[in-house]
Amino acid sequence: MTPGEFRKYAHELVDWMAAYMESVESYPVKSQVKPGEIFDRIPGAPPATPESFSSFMKDLDEIIMPGISHWQSPNFFAYFPANTSPPSILAEMIISTLGTQCMIWETSPAAAELEEKMMIWLRDLICLPAGFEGVIQDTASTSTLAAILTAREKKTGYRINEEGMKELPQLRIYCSEQTHSSVEKAVKIAGIGRKNLVKVPVGEDFSMDPSRLRDIIADDSRNGFLPCCVVATIGTTGTTSVDPLRAIGEICAKNDIWLHVDAAMAGTALILPEFQWMLDGKEYIDSFVFNPHKWMFTNFDCSAFFIKDPSLLIRTFEILPEYLRTRTRGSVNDYRDWGVPLGRRFRALKLWSVMRLYGTEALREKVRMHIRIAARLAELISSEEDFEIMAPVVINVVCFRFRPKDLGKEEVNRLNETLNHRLNDSGKIYLTHTDLNGNYTLRMVTGQTNVTIDHVMRAWELIRAAARSL
Repeated sequence: MTPGEFRKYAHELVDWMAAYMESVESYPVKSQVKPGEIFDRIPGAPPATPESFSSFMKDLDEIIMPGISHWQSPNFFAYFPANTSPPSILAEMIISTLGTQCMIWETSPAAAELEEKMMIWLRDLICLPAGFEGVIQDTASTSTLAAILTAREKKTGYRINEEGMKELPQLRIYCSEQTHSSVEKAVKIAGIGRKNLVKVPVGEDFSMDPSRLRDIIADDSRNGFLPCCVVATIGTTGTTSVDPLRAIGEICAKNDIWLHVDAAMAGTALILPEFQWMLDGKEYIDSFVFNPHKWMFTNFDCSAFFIKDPSLLIRTFEILPEYLRTRTRGSVNDYRDWGVPLGRRFRALKLWSVMRLYGTEALREKVRMHIRIAARLAELISSEEDFEIMAPVVINVVCFRFRPKDLGKEEVNRLNETLNHRLNDSGKIYLTHTDLNGNYTLRMVTGQTNVTIDHVMRAWELIRAAARSL
């Protein structure tokens, strides 16, 4: 492809991108294809000779697009959002053009120093203590793994990195029953073992019960286990419940246990002064993660990981082959020592673009609007006799179910599962579900970048009509 051809096709592609952003609501939100349908339409081998860009775009439209679920549709209410925004998309284009490898300061000084500054901006924006330092990881799963590995090494005097797991007491990791599955995966990868992940019961609001945590830790200590790390959650996946950080932190401090906080989605709400209550007890936190790529309108992937003492993180991960030795080592941040991967993308540019082109006040107002929409939706659901709210509405997630009178629990569960599939198969909206005390529960997330109250009102009318037609 010549420079002239690239310029021509790039302009065409930008037009395609803009048209998609304008028309995303016209697509079925959840892809309607069957398993294998896309696979069977793709040739069994690559072409031997070059094909045209127009043929590539034709196949994109005809083969690939039918198999896309449209996360950027304002009718996408499933999972947690994976938001984009025009400023972030433009920055992503620059990142791809530069093709910068950001493993150490020497390989791109601007990338390292912009990342350092962006993490200061974010830290101050969400009001973490001033001593925290940060790094951009790819996902909260990776950030949580980094936290657990660092907690493991600190607890064992860095012996596991040197000697392996031999002749050490069994480490214990603690989280609530509602904590994200990434914690379990991290415990497995860290060699601690799934059986040593202790899931603490929750209260009526689905947050961790500190008194149960205290008792479990005491029992483990008496039985020869070594309590290592507690993972508290601000905004659990199922219900966005908030674990009580102060009570948990006091237990961790008393027992010399690492406190990691997973705020992957809900952490964005901390830019609002009225939601700073979620960080009460922040002085006890050792590490903290939230994802701007969920609710802060920054393209995936961009996970903000903060740590109180970065030297512990660096000591856990650093390794220095000869080809990475530089004259600047020790005087700059070489972020390849701050996590698992060596290779790193220029993610900080996306954050810089989003925060500059929105401004903090516009970001706050957009987040507030999403929270107001969820509160209004909860009011509408509560006003119906045959629907019920299943968990407290904290920020932008509403958990509810359809419950006609005189039906048993299993019948209600089957009815709501059928309702969920019928709604998603319509292509008009996309919802997911969770299990709350054995109850099949619908989840509706009002956090997509361009969602409005009108989208939610239309979705609610569709839900009511579909439910009552069953």
